[in-house]
Amino acid sequence: MDYSELTPMQLDVLQEVGNIGAGNAATALSELLNEKVDMSVPAVNIIPFDDIFSSIDVEVVVIGVVVRVLGDIPGNILFTLEKDVALRIISGLVGKEQQQITEIGNSALCEIGNIISSSFMNAIAELTKLEVRPSVPAVALDMMAAILSTTFIEAGQFDEYVLDLETNFLQENEKIRGHFYYIPMPGSLEKILNSLGVN
Repeated sequence: MDYSELTPMQLDVLQEVGNIGAGNAATALSELLNEKVDMSVPAVNIIPFDDIFSSIDVEVVVIGVVVRVLGDIPGNILFTLEKDVALRIISGLVGKEQQQITEIGNSALCEIGNIISSSFMNAIAELTKLEVRPSVPAVALDMMAAILSTTFIEAGQFDEYVLDLETNFLQENEKIRGHFYYIPMPGSLEKILNSLGVN
């Protein structure tokens, strides 16, 4: 399957799955942060893996939360936030301003990544009836290019195309942009689309 030739209907379905997952994640994050969080998926992009490096600022330092997708549609998920945004979220969680990612901060980011990844996976599982489960999350702080290459290329778990759900958070009236990458192993995205009846 050539993901670059997905039809508008298929992309709309994937965006709807993303928005359901984002809604679930927003509810869970609101409870965790004890404040209202809105989350949406304004764009779904199918990007050739190699093009990611030219379409983003690969030099920017980001926090990446990596989760392996296990079950019927294996692959990897990478959720990224800029470092200052991650520190602001951690500061709100621990009730004290944080300048660096400490062990407590690392745990908090793992929990946030777990909530977001699980929310998206649960949305896919409910709609497709496929078995999907997450691994334990891991947190990395590095340049975007380094996180992408070490997480996916060295793991050997990537297809030639990446499903990028651009995510927007609205927290305390401040919009925060993140990226949620799902890198399917060959055949996984076809299974999702087949299960949703838009193959």
